[in-house]
Amino acid sequence: MLNPEPLPLDEIYVPAKLRKTLDAAEVEAIAESILEEKDQRPIQVRRGKGRYVLIKGLHRLEAVRALGEPTIDALIVQARRS
Repeated sequence: MLNPEPLPLDEIYVPAKLRKTLDAAEVEAIAESILEEKDQRPIQVRRGKGRYVLIKGLHRLEAVRALGEPTIDALIVQARRS
């Protein structure tokens, strides 16, 4: 089982394809939920060329960024092989 680890937000790259799905209302709702519950699921990233590439959790990432946090808990997964 993978253990989440804190990653600096500025080391996480968001692919353009994912960025197009960003919904500001959802980011705001998740940010409020994080503030109330103090608990969040980790995002998923993979390693790629000196940075981490976001796989899953765009809205959580942006909510944490909006709250001014420097890091987010992430699961580092292996890239799928085609």
